[in-house]
Amino acid sequence: MLKNASDQTVRIGAVGAGGRGLGQLWELMSIPGVAVPAVCDQYEDRALEAAARAEEKLGIRPAVYTDHREMLARERLDALLCCTTWITHSRVAADAMRAGLDVAVEVGGAASMEECWRLVRASEETGRFCMLLENCCYDRKEMALFRMAREGLFGELVHLEGGYRHDLRDEIAYGQENRHGRLANFLRRNGDLYPTHQLGPIAKMLRINRGNRFLTLHSMASKARGLHEYIKKEQPADYHLADQVFQQGDIVDTTILCAGGETIHLVHDCTLPRPYSRAYMVQGTRGIFQEAPMGDAIFLEGHSPAGKESWEHKWEPFEAYQQRYEHPLWKAYGEAGIHANGHGGMDYLVLSAFVHSVRTKTPPPIDVYDTAAWMSVTALSEQSIALGGAPVPVPDFTSGLWIAREPFARSAFCLDDLCTECF
Repeated sequence: MLKNASDQTVRIGAVGAGGRGLGQLWELMSIPGVAVPAVCDQYEDRALEAAARAEEKLGIRPAVYTDHREMLARERLDALLCCTTWITHSRVAADAMRAGLDVAVEVGGAASMEECWRLVRASEETGRFCMLLENCCYDRKEMALFRMAREGLFGELVHLEGGYRHDLRDEIAYGQENRHGRLANFLRRNGDLYPTHQLGPIAKMLRINRGNRFLTLHSMASKARGLHEYIKKEQPADYHLADQVFQQGDIVDTTILCAGGETIHLVHDCTLPRPYSRAYMVQGTRGIFQEAPMGDAIFLEGHSPAGKESWEHKWEPFEAYQQRYEHPLWKAYGEAGIHANGHGGMDYLVLSAFVHSVRTKTPPPIDVYDTAAWMSVTALSEQSIALGGAPVPVPDFTSGLWIAREPFARSAFCLDDLCTECF
């Protein structure tokens, strides 16, 4: 079990009640001690649905708003959960911090560098934090690999890969009918629109913003055919998107160079038929982990079967390593019995980390500098693609503090160290 767990009540408002927003709200309300006094969405029917779910879960009906600024002005809150669209959540988050609240924002890339700097400035000027809800940082496999890396099993890290490889053609194509924000982005933008799912765990493994940082990136995009072919197959000839030209390339590749010399390769792949994958790969001087379609595999010098010749080296299934190097957070929650369903438990864990930081008034495990750096990859990839794949610099959102940061907050939810003393 976790040490020093607390159920002190925290009052959290929720903005954004689409499909993801409703799911995250339900997970948030599963955490002991969370109260939801107010909910907000620009569509009144969605806000009313959120209020109904909150009343069902907690027994108290929250106030309902369609303007987050009105909610911030009228309600007494400790924090805010923001699950609005990619192009609005940084504005809402900055407003919340300037209203005196800590804030958690759902994942998505930034449309401009100003979005990222807006978050950094608001956090630094108010002393309130902004935490990106990158749930993949709390996935069971990613956390086991983090432990293995910190214990030196991969040696010195050299190259990491990952991506968001998810067939979302139906979700995007029916965006107008479902009032889903992805559609407008795929129509008008071309970049890595959703980079943070694997970038988050990679960045934490590489100590980005704490002794290391992103230096430059370059991106290339393929042609865009997947959505057009899907719509042509699924819809009549007079469908409103039948002749629409989509700007977003089907495959976007991005390579990032880090100050420590490591390289990162990201892939965005959402508009072609395929099974889901985050394509995680960790490679260092002593071994490699590879997410594979037919089963995750690993090879570690001194552990895995190896012959005198390199072609005799043998992959091993990762399952035994997963069990042997289980992260203590997953051990604790396995013993307690995770009582939430979102993405196998990682939604509950990232929201628990947020609530813990609000409750204890300590820096979150994903801070505003992480949030800004990870989100910036989208806008920077768009710039690079527009320049024919030219490298572009990644801003240092810490303004030099990455060289010698203040100590991170040690807790069960820490993503910078194992913090075994907290269990």
